[in-house]
This record gives sequence, C-alpha cells and structure tokens, in this order.
Amino acid sequence: MEAMFRDLKANEIDCRMSQINEKGLTLLLYKDARVDMDILDETVGAKNWQRTHTRDNANCIIEIWDEDKKQWICKEDTGTESFSQAEKGLASDSFKRAGFNWGIGRELYTAPYIYIPVKDAKGKENFTLKEKNGKYTTDTKFYVEAIQITSKIITGLAIKNDKNKRVFVYKK
Repeated sequence: MEAMFRDLKANEIDCRMSQINEKGLTLLLYKDARVDMDILDETVGAKNWQRTHTRDNANCIIEIWDEDKKQWICKEDTGTESFSQAEKGLASDSFKRAGFNWGIGRELYTAPYIYIPVKDAKGKENFTLKEKNGKYTTDTKFYVEAIQITSKIITGLAIKNDKNKRVFVYKK
C-alpha cells in the first residue's frame, strides 16, 4: 500500500512567529490537526483511517486500511505539550507528527528562512515591549498568500500581513 497525499494548499498553512526583535521577526510554517484529518478523509476515506493515542496523549498512531493486505498499516510519533492547553496540545502535536510520517505536509520541512524586517510588519510603532519579560511582540498576523511545491520541496512562497501587504517572497 502506498498512500500518496497531495501537497498542502496555501490556505492550509499557518504562520507562527518564531523570533522577534527591534529589527524584525522570523516566521515558521505549520499545519494544524484539522488539515491532517481533512487530507486523510479526502485521500483514503473517512472510514479507512483511525488514530489512537498512547502514553497519556504523548504518542499518536495513525492507521490506514490496506485493502490489498487486508490489514491496518500504522505510523506513530511523539508530540510536545503546547503553552495554552497542555493535554489537548500534546494530542494534537503527536497527531500532526504522525501525519508527517505518512507524508502529510512533509514539504513544510523544506521551508526557507522567513525573515521580515520591522518596516514590513506594520511598522515599528506596532511592536510593543512587554514589561513582564522584556520581550518584543506584535499584533500583526501573517498568512501564506501563495505556495509552489515541486516534488515535495517548497520552490515558491509569498506571505502577506493582515493589512494585505506582501512582506515576503521566495523563489527557488
């Protein structure tokens, strides 16, 4: 059995701030668990896959039914807790990682280094210094406008901010 999962679409990829300072910020690309569920449903059918969590949600096993072999084929991975909802985040992360093992969204591992200068992140006035820990933050949101993937490798990427301004372009 070989499940061939399609590439992610731009609207299925989220941007998360990785680092920020007075000069700019870096972004990471990620997918959420709903994307994996939708792609599994669409590709193998809602009744032909299942997930199981073990070790108090730290591990997730995604099993896909192989009609030729008449058996479940499984792939498993471990997640990490999120900052907000630890238990739910752990289950979600382990599920997404198990999805990567099946090839869902694996192209995200080929993302370029995404650096956005402060002037493109709405302007310096929108960066505020938190008094609690002395770290910079911004209320600006970013999203993937377009993505090009060739053989599971990101070869083109455009990111916009929430003011609909393109702030990053990558072409390999």
